[in-house]
Amino acid sequence: MIVKNYFGETADGRSVDCYSLKNSSETTVDILTYGATINSIYAADRNGDFADILVGFDTIEGHEKYSDYEGMTVGRYANRIAGGKFTIDGTEYQVEKNEKGITCLHGGAELSTAVWKAIIIDDSSLEMSYQSPDGAMGFPGKVDFKVTFTLFEDNSLKIDYYAVSDKKTVINMTNHAYFNLAGKGDVLGQELMINADAFTPTDENSIPTGEIRPVEGTAFDFRKMKPIGRDIGENDEQLIMCRGYDHNFCLNDGDGPAATAYDPESGRKLDVFTDLCGVQLYTGNFLDGTKPGKHGEPLIKHAGFCLETQFYPNTPNMPEFPQCTVEAGKPFESCTVFRFSVS
Repeated sequence: MIVKNYFGETADGRSVDCYSLKNSSETTVDILTYGATINSIYAADRNGDFADILVGFDTIEGHEKYSDYEGMTVGRYANRIAGGKFTIDGTEYQVEKNEKGITCLHGGAELSTAVWKAIIIDDSSLEMSYQSPDGAMGFPGKVDFKVTFTLFEDNSLKIDYYAVSDKKTVINMTNHAYFNLAGKGDVLGQELMINADAFTPTDENSIPTGEIRPVEGTAFDFRKMKPIGRDIGENDEQLIMCRGYDHNFCLNDGDGPAATAYDPESGRKLDVFTDLCGVQLYTGNFLDGTKPGKHGEPLIKHAGFCLETQFYPNTPNMPEFPQCTVEAGKPFESCTVFRFSVS
């Protein structure tokens, strides 16, 4: 079932609602109209006890003042665009450089700070929609976005992304949930598998260098389950520069999960499925305990991990990468599934 409740009001007076999706197992997903944000996921452990396994905020004020995109839908272009510019058919577009005045991060946060329209499709599906005007944040095209969230009886949360533009443009959408399968502490002891033989190293601005580097023999080898913190402190320039993992992994083809996470203490397990070519692993490296999260608890370093399904960063400027430029009138469509279970 889906229940709608008032969540709060933004600083500029926009009303925000929360929609709670719940299945017969009592698994519950709370979604805000602000940023089409997954605000909470209540999942059972091996003893049947429920905990909220998402890092984030209890109030709209928290999202506005302190957010690092916790749970938000991000786009138009998820991740980074070098120099905030790219070229389509000979026309250069200068877009918002909202990260240190150097790069465009997550499309300038337009989608993440918008208040989306919500429609309850049925007892398990919620559709969010938002129209971005031509030229928003510098991007070409008026774009109609839709994100549909469906909670199934097997505790799978399916996210369907849809966008159509009236001009040729770039589209790369994801969700920026910070997971903590224990519901507390840091995630360094939680285990992770990523089905990727390679990753994309970055420069000092977190822009891919263009190299597709094999994970074999590196701290980036997650092809077999291992604790997230096992190799995070290695003397690797990529880890040192990012203070941990904040990298795109080049997913292998196959029908199995793109990634699997597991918390040995609670038994909670997360499988991630996607039709996209990459996933960004981010381990909350820049959370420093100075921002209050849920229940006023400080957001400590490595409080959560993100698995952002995506096209590779800076793709519009990297012709050797799989491309995400869409023609006018041709829909962008993608699907990601987060499946929760216990072991």
